[in-house]
Amino acid sequence: MPWFPDFANAIELARRQTLTTGRADPVGRYLASLTDGDTPALEAVWPGEVVVYDPRAGEVRGHRRLRRFVRENRTWLVARHARIETIAAIGIGGRAVVELLAHLDDGGTTAAWPVAVVAESPAEESVEFRTYCSQMAVDGRRHLPPAFLMTGSVTVPDGVVRRLLTALAAGDLDATIGTFAANGYLREPVGAPDVHRGPGSLRALFAGWLGGGGIEWEPCTLTDDGERCAVEYTCAHWGGRDVPPQAGLAVFERDPRGLLAAVRIYDDIEAPAGSAGHHGAVSAARPAPRTVPGGN
Repeated sequence: MPWFPDFANAIELARRQTLTTGRADPVGRYLASLTDGDTPALEAVWPGEVVVYDPRAGEVRGHRRLRRFVRENRTWLVARHARIETIAAIGIGGRAVVELLAHLDDGGTTAAWPVAVVAESPAEESVEFRTYCSQMAVDGRRHLPPAFLMTGSVTVPDGVVRRLLTALAAGDLDATIGTFAANGYLREPVGAPDVHRGPGSLRALFAGWLGGGGIEWEPCTLTDDGERCAVEYTCAHWGGRDVPPQAGLAVFERDPRGLLAAVRIYDDIEAPAGSAGHHGAVSAARPAPRTVPGGN
């Protein structure tokens, strides 16, 4: 999972409400210097703490590890002629969620890679980044992200997001479909072509996912601007079975009637053996870039 230049934009969005107009932002300056490889600036401006939770490299903390992580991933992005497209962003109260689509080219093989970045600034000179994605689109493998956020500390308010999570947990297919607008869609973690739009396509998808029982996404954080709601979650139960607790993020986009116009999922979670479906199904015929930096 590369360090994208948009990390700096994410933290600027997260801190916008707390920064005094015209005041230098040490975290923003640090991240810009880090992305540009400006070592003197890094030494001059070092915030209290910058931590990255990466689905492949794990927890990246400390000057040396962070610099190496960024340097290796910048090289990887350049080699693949990466073009980064911002899909949507939410910024509320010191936390921002930015949805990206990375267009990669690896020796003639192209891939559009959906990634979500959560930037949270708990103090003036510290920042935490949490990245969510499936890596099936780039190396053809799953990298199951262990849960690292606490559950039970946030309650999803009444509304369509809560109705969907409740319906999924109960394994209620009709109630699940009923939360979507007529032209609403769900995009799986691998992105196109795994986009399911309209009642027929959604019913076929969820019939597979819920064939053995419900899916429980236990909320850890909620970032909601009224139009879009991003939920970081832990999935530990699927189809009546316990699964290793795994981390994910979903963005729920509402339409004017309060139904779901879109759901975009960012995880690498796989259903337990014997289940009828799983997130992020990808065709074995789809080629993928060969390597991703930041491995263990």
